[in-house]
Parts: sequence; structure tokens; C-alpha cells
Amino acid sequence: MTIHAPSDTTSFDACLRLFERYPLAVTRHCADGGYLSMVLLNRAAGQAGFFVLTQARDDLFVIRSWNRHDGVDQGIRPGEPVGGPIHQLITGSMPVPRDGALLGWVTHRQVTVMLAVYARQQEPWDAPVPVPIPDIRVMPMAGTTELLHWPPFTAGPLDDGRLWEYVEWGEIVDIGLLVARSGERAFWVPAPDRRSARHGCVVITDNLVADEYWLPAGVYVDHWTLREGLQAPPASELLALPGVTDLARRLR
Repeated sequence: MTIHAPSDTTSFDACLRLFERYPLAVTRHCADGGYLSMVLLNRAAGQAGFFVLTQARDDLFVIRSWNRHDGVDQGIRPGEPVGGPIHQLITGSMPVPRDGALLGWVTHRQVTVMLAVYARQQEPWDAPVPVPIPDIRVMPMAGTTELLHWPPFTAGPLDDGRLWEYVEWGEIVDIGLLVARSGERAFWVPAPDRRSARHGCVVITDNLVADEYWLPAGVYVDHWTLREGLQAPPASELLALPGVTDLARRLR
């Protein structure tokens, strides 16, 4: 889903609309007065490209390439025209949920799959090595979740242009607040080989209940692991591994 702004919408207004319409994509930075930013995915010419749109001030947005060597670095102010390619980039891109967001795929009011978002931005912006591109790791519950209850975009969440439509339909929900209130009932277990911070699993030790859905206790692992027929260790064994962290503290 893109912003689908009317043809006469200015680039500045289109930026405002993105931040208003997709709060789940907005990152608030504590430095420099608490500026806001979001990551955009654009598929112009059939190739995926990531960009960072920053609301530096009330009267200034800045859009930059994810990789600073790619060249896009454009300020956007009210009343000032920008080139057609920049306008098309803003109005034709899909926002990416913010880094650290923990989402859930809901089937019959039950969260059957977790979606962990990794979209950490470059800090400082001119660092010589860009951070890895954004990704959403799809983690079904091991042992009981059928393929029928996996989301249709399991193999590539950011390849599905309907991501935000699923949010509007209530099929994707933000489970971050629910987990943050869990109090030592939700844990991140890093992969033993520590390939990267993105590899690991989530252990929920007790059912977590919200008004419109519930998150069952279990072990949630990367879907590729389940596709390969690998079995997840018991929750008690996973929680005894080094590096286990309480997700409630991380999400608060």
C-alpha cells in the first residue's frame, strides 16, 4: 500500500500525510529535540530501494537513501517545489513498521505468528558502513500452528504491498504493548551461534490476553526452521541459554 496522494498534493503535504497515517512506522529519536523519522520502501522500475524520511522540524522534511552512497539527499519545505522523481518517491513508497516493533498475525482472535521488525537506521548518518537493510522476521508458534494459519506473505513480508491493509483489517496487530505489560512472561532467546541480533526465537510462558485477541504460550521460531522440519527445543531448555532477555523491559 502506498500513500495514493492526489496529483495536486504537494510533496510537503504528502510527507505530513505519511506521518499522520502510519504512526506504527514512525520512530522518535531522543537526540536533537526528538525528531521523527520513518523508513520507506520504493519499488520503482521493479527494484526495491529503501529510504529514510525525517521530519527534522515542523517546516522541514529530509529524504535520504538508506545507503548514503546512493545519492538521494533532498530537503522538502512547504511552498518549495521538488523534482518529479522525489515527489513520486514520497507518494509511491510503502512505509516500513518501525525498528523493534513486535506484531502479530491474528487468526480467529488468536495470534498464531509473530512478526519482528528490524529497521535500525544509520547513526550517525555518515557512518562508513551502512546497517543491514530492513527486514521482518516471520515466527510461527512451533508445534501447533498449521500452514493454513500462516500469513500469505510469510516468505517475504515486505514484498506484499498489502501489509498496511492487513493492519487496517485487524489481521496484523501491534502486540508490543501487550508484551510490555507481561512482566517476565515473554522472552527473547538469541540463536546459540549468534549469527546476528536478528536470529533467535521468542518464548511466551503464559497466555497473554488483550481485548480483541490473545497470544498463546509457546515457542515462536523463524518459519524457515519449521519448513526444514527442525524441532524447537522445549521452552525450559531455551530459557536456560545465555543471553535470554525479558521482552517486556525491551519494549517499554
